[in-house]
Amino acid sequence: MAWSERIVDRDGVRLVCRDGGGTGRPVILLHGLAGQSREWDATARLLRARHRVVAVDQRGHGASERRPEDVSRAAYVADVVAVAGRLGLEDAVVIGQSLGGHTAMLTAAARPGLVGALVLVEAGPGSGDPEVPDEVGGWLDSWPVPFTSREAAVGFLGGGAVGEGWAGGLEERDGGWWPRFDRDVMVRSLAEGARRTFWEEWERVSCPTLLVLGQSGFVPPAEVDGMLRRRPGTVAVSVPGTGHDLHLERPDALFAVVAGFLDRLG
Repeated sequence: MAWSERIVDRDGVRLVCRDGGGTGRPVILLHGLAGQSREWDATARLLRARHRVVAVDQRGHGASERRPEDVSRAAYVADVVAVAGRLGLEDAVVIGQSLGGHTAMLTAAARPGLVGALVLVEAGPGSGDPEVPDEVGGWLDSWPVPFTSREAAVGFLGGGAVGEGWAGGLEERDGGWWPRFDRDVMVRSLAEGARRTFWEEWERVSCPTLLVLGQSGFVPPAEVDGMLRRRPGTVAVSVPGTGHDLHLERPDALFAVVAGFLDRLG
């Protein structure tokens, strides 16, 4: 699949997007924390037959601005709005995984005229857990960077499709393989979500919504129950044999679920 690089500058922050082309209703793909747009490649190839597909390196990630001053939830949302506006992505289907799903949800709540349909992959309003930034920071500190080889990175980061997906976000320099993000930026990006939940924003989402969960994912059952209770029209699907990174483990299954959901919307 051929990609074209698109650069959007918003208030001095450089956002790099990979435009897969295609025709039909646009799809915007948002990766999770410490991720990057390339992890959507397998899903994008399947979606491109019926959609224009754009994958975004969010601020602080991938090829986009590495050390943005503002990593608030509002800044992430404003970036999506800017990308959609500059690239002409109207009535878009916004698909996000983990933190990217949270960004997608907040964008749908803030800009209902922009988001025509919402797909949350292993994401929800959040638990407001103050320990999450330290836990994630500790996990990032455990990475033996620089990795001595890409193969070593794949093995450490989970092996198989998951390890390959995470290793795809590394860059080779100075004799090793390094993350394309800074640890402190990642931790700061979680700070607001650690202070509060976003249930009011969830209730403001008015577009059709699909919630896709891994069988052994990270979203607690109580949070899922709350999402369905507050917005009973939400469609929820669990993909057997998958975890938090189900978009890497089973892109075919994710595509099938998303395609079925969109087909029902007409």
